Amino acid sequence: MQLLPEKEKYEFNKLQKRLRSGVGRAIADFNMIEEGDRVMVCLSGGKDSFTMLQILMSLQKKAPIHFDLIAVNMDQKQPGFPEHVLPDYSIVKSKIPEGKTTCGLCSRLRRGTLYAFAEEINATKIALGHHKDDIVQTLFLNMFHGARLSAMPPKLLSDDKRNVVIRPLAYCREKDIERFSRIMEYPI
Repeated sequence: MQLLPEKEKYEFNKLQKRLRSGVGRAIADFNMIEEGDRVMVCLSGGKDSFTMLQILMSLQKKAPIHFDLIAVNMDQKQPGFPEHVLPDYSIVKSKIPEGKTTCGLCSRLRRGTLYAFAEEINATKIALGHHKDDIVQTLFLNMFHGARLSAMPPKLLSDDKRNVVIRPLAYCREKDIERFSRIMEYPI
């Protein structure tokens, strides 16, 4: 983290407090983390997941309960991912018609891999770095492109009932996360 002049240090402390407060409120409002939880914190390598891990680590030190954090990164081969691999991937080719986007299927495949690894390490919760803006954008995408009223919930029990996904940044704004990550100089 860079050294800041006194006024910027004051502003950073306010920003950090706002983020911690938002995460703390989300955890309390949705009962996201409980005594003895093993939280698998999914790191994509971006600003949101780095910020989420940092804030969870700071809250962990002062929390009235004990919980463990396990940071996990799945190598998604980006950027520089060889473009020929995805079209040659048989599951994707067999499920997605030619010319259609593969994002949805890849997302589900990635989620399945994360769920399986969470079980392997006995994680009781899976923390994803989606923030308030992501949740609102998903709502609008679903309304206008899917003709349904739904968004990413802050806490979700997976369809198979074996994994609990939490989004501790649910009350945090993207602009605050961007500013925090710039000051923290995350390698994103």
